[in-house]
Amino acid sequence: MIPSDHFVRFYNEVFKFLDRRGGLEPYYREISKHQELHCLALFREKGLQGMYDYWEHIRIEENCDLSLELHPVRMVLTMHKCPSLSKVTDNDAGPCEKYCDHCPGWVIPLLEKAGYVCEYNLIDRRLPRCQMTIYPAESGHKSKVFTEADK
Repeated sequence: MIPSDHFVRFYNEVFKFLDRRGGLEPYYREISKHQELHCLALFREKGLQGMYDYWEHIRIEENCDLSLELHPVRMVLTMHKCPSLSKVTDNDAGPCEKYCDHCPGWVIPLLEKAGYVCEYNLIDRRLPRCQMTIYPAESGHKSKVFTEADK
């Protein structure tokens, strides 16, 4: 099994390769399709609670410094220190400029299939922090990806 430090660095180089060839967004959509096997039924059946349960499991499994807030009409995930981007920035190869886009790249299509929308704040693509807020599709919110500089 490949250690996570090596896997994340490899992933970063794959992102760079695909981005140079215009294939990064299609790759994210393909990842999203594969994640459906793990998440789609859970998200559809249990809604925001199912999403909370999924990311709580990820928080423990991947040792993420994140917090989750479950509200009646939304769920908020705040990543205080992303372990993935932290590993990528801790090497001499340099991160892919769009590295952080892989999370909303697979999450948003999946959430939309489950009947939800996501406001994904990447904060700053050079910092290992982000926040996503998930709402039912009928809430009037729209899915979007942005940084603090975009506000």
